[in-house]
Amino acid sequence: MSLDIDALLERRRLNRKVFWWRLLAVLALLAMGIGAFYRLDPGNLLVRNQAHVARLEITGVIAQNAYWAEQLENVAKDDRARALIVQINSPGGSTYGGEALFSAIRDVAQVKPVVAVIGTLGASAGYMAAVAADHVVARETSLTGSIGVLFQAAEFSKLLEKIGVSAESIASGALKDEPSPIKPLSSAGREQIRRMVQETHEWFVSLVAERRKLDRAVVARLADGRVYSGRSALSAGLIDRLGAEPEARQWLASTHGIPLNLPVREVSSEPPTSMMAELLGSAASGLFGKTLLPERLRLDGLVSVWHPD
Repeated sequence: MSLDIDALLERRRLNRKVFWWRLLAVLALLAMGIGAFYRLDPGNLLVRNQAHVARLEITGVIAQNAYWAEQLENVAKDDRARALIVQINSPGGSTYGGEALFSAIRDVAQVKPVVAVIGTLGASAGYMAAVAADHVVARETSLTGSIGVLFQAAEFSKLLEKIGVSAESIASGALKDEPSPIKPLSSAGREQIRRMVQETHEWFVSLVAERRKLDRAVVARLADGRVYSGRSALSAGLIDRLGAEPEARQWLASTHGIPLNLPVREVSSEPPTSMMAELLGSAASGLFGKTLLPERLRLDGLVSVWHPD
């Protein structure tokens, strides 16, 4: 009889142990699930429904991007977004893409404070996006500036002649097929392109002078296409402060009363895709993206991009 009682007591003790181990396992899985939700949730649902600071990352080559404009419009309309941080790590891109991004950021700045944080590189159209903000922060070793416009075209007529290929072009006007890859650029065509580049460059210079509150002649001297370190850019008046996001948050707090402990909500910079499409896209980009079609070759029109030869 005593053996039965001892066995019953031992079984109960083991059951209690199993219960606590099961409870611990459930709590651990719950914690892991919450952590995964925070990490994988692209829309920051846990932050979306409370007051927050929005953050948009601008990376890579800047081109026409309707999704960025849509996301920035949503930030402007969202009363829960108290401010916007624009994180920039870009060599620039097309002048049209830079102008469109500049306008979209300025629309947000009309209704709430915006601060730009330049990372490793924020040059050309990347700097154009930065000056749309009310305050610009960069590290001492960040590269920025490169205020200028570029037009490049390749011409293969001598190569075609060498390999025995002839090509013809019939155009409705003298400048319709300028520049052309199959014939040398004419003096009239070169002058027309030069005027177009210079006109856009003058617009860029005026934009920087207005936004940075600098004399236009000063900006014109700075705008010879060179990049500046963050320290040099600060001395030249191209940025406002050395630092990174903590300094940006301090400015928001001291100037606009945005609490430092307000959470940050990531604004999606890329349209959501299915997992299979994302995997296929990543594989295709890895296999062909950099080898056959560099990003800068996909830019049409005038470009404002820093890429040292």
